[in-house]
Amino acid sequence: MGHALCVCSRGTVIIDNKRYLFIQKLGEGECLEVTDEAWLLLPFFEGTLWNEIERLKDKGNFLTEDQILWLLKSLTKRNGRDAHRSLLLPYRDLKPTNILLGDEGQPVLMDLGSMNQACINVEGSRQALTLQDWAAQRCTISYRAPELFSVQSHCVIDERTDVWSLGCVLYAMTFGEGPYDMVFQKGDSVALAVQNQLSIPQSPRHSSALRQLLASMMTVDPHQRPHIPLLLSQLEALQPPVPGQHTTQI
Repeated sequence: MGHALCVCSRGTVIIDNKRYLFIQKLGEGECLEVTDEAWLLLPFFEGTLWNEIERLKDKGNFLTEDQILWLLKSLTKRNGRDAHRSLLLPYRDLKPTNILLGDEGQPVLMDLGSMNQACINVEGSRQALTLQDWAAQRCTISYRAPELFSVQSHCVIDERTDVWSLGCVLYAMTFGEGPYDMVFQKGDSVALAVQNQLSIPQSPRHSSALRQLLASMMTVDPHQRPHIPLLLSQLEALQPPVPGQHTTQI
């Protein structure tokens, strides 16, 4: 790789001051030749956004509104940077446990197995049921958009499913738990719960503008939810100057 390799422990290595999981040591001067497999060397991250939310909650603290807006904007940019192109691939399974945090707090998306095309034209009950079954397997129930629980036989599913999931992530960052986490944990029906407009708690820690943004993202009717570009412009208007210029990675 052209850089010194330092074995730090039995489980990690450091390359260029970045820590990686240590998979296999190749003795000095050796070369491993294989023709039927490929290995990826990925960066190591200490934890997820959910780990940070829980760490703060254990101390009786929460993310500040400025931190929340910066993280949300970074996550939204991942979805919106190619929003003008037909090749946009929504994530479809956004949740705090799928968001790693870098050394400087920048969010990094992991587990990309649910990504697919942005705009899905559903034409018929068979296709609707197929998509509904796919969502049940690939999209975490407590962060799944309402339109994916009961897919209509003639409809369009677009990237606003991610806007809903981002709203759930925003709620979790704001209040320390997802809006439907308790519904799921109690064994109640999340599918029924998401059909009603979410009640957002009042809190002196958060501005009315943030609550209004959250309410718009959690609108049950997907046609009334903002598209990614509009959401980005709303965040630009809300967000004060922030440290660094990081954007979400995948």
